[in-house]
Amino acid sequence: MRAVSANFFALLFLCAFASVFYVWSALENRLERHKRRFSVPGGGSFYPSLPVDLSAKTFRALLAVPVAQRPHLGGRLEALNLTDISAGNRDYHVNRDNERSTQREGPVKLDSPVEDGIFWSEWLEDLLPVGFTEENARAWREEARTHRIVKLESGCGRISNQLATFADGTKACVRYGINADQVQGETLTYYLANLLGITNLPPLILSQLNTYSEQWAAVRTRIDGLQWSDRAVVSLTEWVSNLTGVVTPAPLRQESSGLHPALKELRNKTTVELLELMQWTDLIIFDYLTANFDRLVSNLFSLQWDSRVMERDTNNLLKTPSGDLVFIDNEAGLVHGFRVLNMWEKYHNTVLSSVCMFRKRTTQRVAELHRRRDSRKRLLELYRDSEPLSLELGFLSDEHAGVLQDRIDRLYKHILHCKGKYSQL
Repeated sequence: MRAVSANFFALLFLCAFASVFYVWSALENRLERHKRRFSVPGGGSFYPSLPVDLSAKTFRALLAVPVAQRPHLGGRLEALNLTDISAGNRDYHVNRDNERSTQREGPVKLDSPVEDGIFWSEWLEDLLPVGFTEENARAWREEARTHRIVKLESGCGRISNQLATFADGTKACVRYGINADQVQGETLTYYLANLLGITNLPPLILSQLNTYSEQWAAVRTRIDGLQWSDRAVVSLTEWVSNLTGVVTPAPLRQESSGLHPALKELRNKTTVELLELMQWTDLIIFDYLTANFDRLVSNLFSLQWDSRVMERDTNNLLKTPSGDLVFIDNEAGLVHGFRVLNMWEKYHNTVLSSVCMFRKRTTQRVAELHRRRDSRKRLLELYRDSEPLSLELGFLSDEHAGVLQDRIDRLYKHILHCKGKYSQL
């Protein structure tokens, strides 16, 4: 009798398992039928063969997956002459704000927005919002290192981050990372943007928590309540008011063929729209180099179960009333992004392949870093020269520094591919 009962329960278990498997398979097949595939000229696809992966983990849970092994790095690219553009000066637009604002608000120019095949036209670059100028960023950093913090409150994302109010009324977002990777990633991402001449990131400093110091003493009780460790290194970034969300522009959505010089819709865009698209091309380049998956890549990932995700605000991207895009919360870049690169690389490659238009000045910086192969040295020098607590927080490992140089080389190769494809236009 006991054997009969055991066999019965075993049969019951197998039937239940088969039922679950059948339902799950049907769900996967249904999702596969409805998964979007998007054609581009030449028979390719903008978001090709994205796998459906409906694990029980949400996207946010995936931010803390175990350390991934370093992906295989491709061979060295041959140094090619990409462009003769001068590197220029990072303050190129600094004293032209009024003129640029007037021209942006005026009628659309009839000139082509594209020149030399794959580059945004010079007249558009002249109107590009400057973002955070080097002069203003330096002044803010100097002040923020000495100003007393009189209040800490929620308002900068997750609970481990806090909105700090200085004694003079200005504010900053304080990032106390769940682990050191996040603060380090946020900080090194900021200085890499400096190397590339990308001015869309708010200025940043590091500070070491000390509730008996003049800077932190007034918020000692709040720090104790947050259970922040004494002597921990945190980052402070300038808080900017009156920012609004940003929706992914149509050329970069799943139904488009991508943003490339042959896109007819470019000729119908207003100057303001073209300037925003130009900043998006910098953003995509930047997030590819840093392997930041917590912005457009996360939206692409979420398309598996949310077909309208691109119609909502993009993660960690805001816009000022004057049209400047602000790249915020870059903690997933570089360090953590490199650790989990195997999980996200197919999405990074897909997003990068959707863009074949670039700013000349950004492209020149990439070409120089590729040619000299000294991205680690230059980033480390800038970081240590600019940040007194750089030794406390640390720098990229040799392995991750190699990943960064490899991504620079891969990006350079992609730009050359675009140049060859569209040079006859």
